[in-house]
Amino acid sequence: MSTAAKYLLTFLTAMVPVIELRGAVPLGVGMDLPLLPVLIVAVVGNMLPVPFIALFIRRIFGFLRTKSHKLDRMVSKIEERARKKARKIKKYETLGLFILVAIPLPGTGAWTGALIGSLLNIRLKWLLPAILAGVVTAGVIMCIISYGAGALIGIV
Repeated sequence: MSTAAKYLLTFLTAMVPVIELRGAVPLGVGMDLPLLPVLIVAVVGNMLPVPFIALFIRRIFGFLRTKSHKLDRMVSKIEERARKKARKIKKYETLGLFILVAIPLPGTGAWTGALIGSLLNIRLKWLLPAILAGVVTAGVIMCIISYGAGALIGIV
């Protein structure tokens, strides 16, 4: 596989919900790509869907609810999970959103952060920087896990 194809695969993996940057960084590492470019590509890929999710998820959910009972139940489950996390975040808003996104665990990340930010009506001018900071932090954590702490010295 060419180097460009490896970067493209890393970028696209970072865009996938649930996998996101947490999967893209180890994937890039596994394909022997250098640390800093993997981090940058994964962050950009992870952030690309965020404004669209934040702006349009309510409309999309509303549309899906009208199409079938199964889709309505699926949307309700997603919204309920997001609301449970939103209760914890609401008190701290953007700081809480940052922390949620920065912890690279399943059920956290940019997609969840954008959904919760939308449900809490957090304005884009606050939502995007909080999620970006969280994604970068999660990326650094994943780089440390994937490459080892010593490898970060080379990019600082």
